[in-house]
Amino acid sequence: MEPVTLITLVTIVTSTMAIIAGTVTPAIVEGRAVLKALEGITRQPEAANDLRSTLFVAMALLESTAIYVLLVVLVLLFANPVVERFFLFFGG
Repeated sequence: MEPVTLITLVTIVTSTMAIIAGTVTPAIVEGRAVLKALEGITRQPEAANDLRSTLFVAMALLESTAIYVLLVVLVLLFANPVVERFFLFFGG
């Protein structure tokens, strides 16, 4: 197997694992945040507006984490800097 093919294969496998971990983890944490917010609303209905606004901010921050992971994975897949450095180093 050629080194460039091996680098590409490792990049694809790493990107796959990164996108899985980077999307599943925020989804689980978002679910827990909603659960805790709903528990808080059932305990104190008068604080529902404050909890709701805090929940929306937290959900936006959690979702941005998944978007950043997607951005990094897309860069690794379509503009892989490792392959360019490999060609510069080995003169291929």
